[in-house]
Amino acid sequence: MKKVALVFVLAVFVPSLVLAWLAVRSLRDQQFVLERQQSLLYQGVADSVAREAANLIAEHQREFARQVEALLANDKPIDVANSFDDRIREHWLLADVGFVVSLEGQVYSPLLFERGRPQARQFRLENDRFLCSRESVQVYWNSPKGPINLSPADDKKSETDEGSSAQSPTANSPAFSSAVGKYSKEQKVARNVEPQQTQQTVDKQAYSKVAPSEAEFRQLVGDSTEGTVARFLQNKLNLMFWYRSPRDPQLVFGALINLPRLTESLQNLVKGDAESLRGEICVALLDDNARPVAALPWKNQGNWKRPFVATEIGEALPHWESAVYLLNPAKLSRSAAALKLTLGLLIALLVLAIGVGGWLIVLDLKRQLTLARQKTDFVSNVSHELKTPLTSIRMFSELLADGRVTDKEKQRSYFNIITAETARLTRLINNVLDFSRLERSEKKYNITKCDLLYAVRETVGTYRPHLEAGGFKLECDLPASPLFVNGDRDALAQIVVNLLSNAEKYSGERKEARVEVRQQSQPLAHIEVRVLDRGLGVPKGCEEKIFEQFYRAHDSLSSGIQGSGLGLTLARQIARAHGGDVTYEPRQGGGSCFVLRLPASPNSTANERE
Repeated sequence: MKKVALVFVLAVFVPSLVLAWLAVRSLRDQQFVLERQQSLLYQGVADSVAREAANLIAEHQREFARQVEALLANDKPIDVANSFDDRIREHWLLADVGFVVSLEGQVYSPLLFERGRPQARQFRLENDRFLCSRESVQVYWNSPKGPINLSPADDKKSETDEGSSAQSPTANSPAFSSAVGKYSKEQKVARNVEPQQTQQTVDKQAYSKVAPSEAEFRQLVGDSTEGTVARFLQNKLNLMFWYRSPRDPQLVFGALINLPRLTESLQNLVKGDAESLRGEICVALLDDNARPVAALPWKNQGNWKRPFVATEIGEALPHWESAVYLLNPAKLSRSAAALKLTLGLLIALLVLAIGVGGWLIVLDLKRQLTLARQKTDFVSNVSHELKTPLTSIRMFSELLADGRVTDKEKQRSYFNIITAETARLTRLINNVLDFSRLERSEKKYNITKCDLLYAVRETVGTYRPHLEAGGFKLECDLPASPLFVNGDRDALAQIVVNLLSNAEKYSGERKEARVEVRQQSQPLAHIEVRVLDRGLGVPKGCEEKIFEQFYRAHDSLSSGIQGSGLGLTLARQIARAHGGDVTYEPRQGGGSCFVLRLPASPNSTANERE
């Protein structure tokens, strides 16, 4: 049994505990996994808004090109250049200031001293040197060919010669490419927001993917036909679209974009992505100062610089971000905690099921081993039980057959012994056969209305000579009136015989037995047959085990007690088949009391006998 238990622990229980430990360790990562999944979901929302914003700006840029071509359709480009500021603002609402500059560095529009246009004069004062390629400034720019970052090392000539700008490295020159690579490595700009879910550097600072480039306007134009240029003046973003018409590639038509109007066109972008996750997140569009220009649903966010995730829009709107905020940040933690608790309970339940299942298996295995051992003992006991009466029968029958015993009293005594041993052998064989039939559910009973009192009196009378011959004192306390039950009289008689035989085997030195029959009315009408002795009694804790098959409260071989261990088992099974039971009670003053209870038949006291 110990080996089997050890094998079970090593093969099943220990691996289960190891797996449970690994599962519990994995629970620590559940919150990270859940946050990562949520991060990917919400990052997709932020990316979508940023992408749509970039696409909308690109569409505005194409619209600007169409507006320029429409203005040049009926006039020469040089004729349109002088009045371009007024014309573009009239036809295109996003334009705040329209400008035209030649690649040689001449500004045609707007006029520096134009009346009533302080915006135009301010634009000329702030951008003339840059547009004329006489000054390198930090800008963010892109074109259909892609964004190009520039270095101040590219150009040293513009400060001494206004007309030599054509000698500068262009966007396609080797010197330009070398400078771009150097400047891109050195330039790092911190983002205006600090997303909670982001890949950060060692110093925990998140850097922008959009870096400024220092260059002249002509360097930015290069061979491209259109693009955007963004620069900061007095900490204010200036976004410019520019376009070169095939009608006159030497002229660059541009417009300073009205940011409030552009912002209005961007506000509708947050609606579509926020609708699908309504109640969970707030999608916002942040400007370069991390202030919301649009948000849905609007919330009183205390710190707009700490979104859950965020995505930069790009070079057209540098440091603008599409950001996602959790409306209920604690919900994610609660979801992770609930998931962790659920998985933890599931793991605990599985481990408990494995433990309980293993315990039940061990108990069943222990029971089977005990039953196997009891069956082995049963075979030994039955062999001994069969051998003893057979030896006695053979010995006394040989003495009588050889005529060695001439005394009549001895002959009668030997015949009585042979008869008793034959009855004992018959009971033993009947018990084994009945037990086999009961185990296979083949035992049949002839249920009729019978007088239990008569059956008990007859059985006691038959068994009395055997008990008295063994030195027993048998007392009976039986009522005078018959007591009827519905049952098989032979089977009920066998119960009484088994109980008397049990009293005989376990009586010890005080060979006393008593049989009582009583009719009880509480709680239901039933009849009790009590068989009492002054024997060894039943050890504490074995009161129910003695009714198990093959179980012996006292070792039969070492104590010399005869029997197969089936008598009480059969008695209880027969009684329960009749709707009753056999129970054990300790007898006051020492000994045992076995009680047969059977339901009384109606009119059980009637004067009739079967």
